Amino acid sequence: MDGVENSLCFATAVTHFVAFPYTSHVHYNQRRFRPSATVKSGSHHRTHHRYQKEGPLMSEEVIVSARNIQKWFRTGKIEVHALRDVSIDVRKGEMLAIMGPSGCGKTTLLNALSGLDDFDAGEVMIEGQKLNAMNDQKRTRYRAERMGFIFQSYNLLPVITAVENVELPLLVSGMHPTLARKTAMTTLDAVGIADRAGHRPAELSGGQRQRVTIARALVNRPAIVWADEPTGSLDSKASTEILDLLRELNRSHGQTIVMVTHDIAIGRSLDRLVNMKDGAITSVVAQGEFRAAAQPAWA
Repeated sequence: MDGVENSLCFATAVTHFVAFPYTSHVHYNQRRFRPSATVKSGSHHRTHHRYQKEGPLMSEEVIVSARNIQKWFRTGKIEVHALRDVSIDVRKGEMLAIMGPSGCGKTTLLNALSGLDDFDAGEVMIEGQKLNAMNDQKRTRYRAERMGFIFQSYNLLPVITAVENVELPLLVSGMHPTLARKTAMTTLDAVGIADRAGHRPAELSGGQRQRVTIARALVNRPAIVWADEPTGSLDSKASTEILDLLRELNRSHGQTIVMVTHDIAIGRSLDRLVNMKDGAITSVVAQGEFRAAAQPAWA
């Protein structure tokens, strides 16, 4: 049985993964990933992979709008007010960083905005649709069709190869195996790791695994990508490479990215930086304003 058939059988066995962020129902279109430049290195040529240039970067169009979000965590008699009246807009095509000390509510906010977790009060609108008004099935389907997710821990399935991990959402959604494989390979090529397509996660470095995770997040051409500490488990070299890749995807393709990070240098390099403390937003700083703020509000 060849790789495509293996992947299809595996996908059939794990169709319950549709409840997870990286599974999806895909409306495939022809805006393919493709290399845009070749750089000579020694006696060899290596391809520098980019998205094809498409349209403007950040616009004034709001893709995500959250108003007065409240969330509590309750365990017995213990109650934690995790999000306190949080309101924020995310603009189409921007890279937005969310920062703050451990336990301040960064990941909780990302999960609430993306529909991964419920909240107790408030409203989240994404592309004009009220997320918290959707039932679980509709919200899961919307998340799968219109969102991509990048996690610190990769969340790759260890028993299948890189390309099989990337094509899995497409197979589960019903895409023909041949087209799913071609789409997955094109996406791996776009993030510079096509040469490792046949390797399992354990055979890849941390940076390579994160590239596979990024490819899986992008394979559906999502409206927005949510990244939770995408460089948190990587060394400095791999972190720089992954951040450069995400910047290039944003710059050349206008991909909207919301990123939770602990790294102030990363936060200040993105379009806007949202500072949080004790479940509330303390400031929102645009890139051009960082010179006036020597330290984040929570430092």
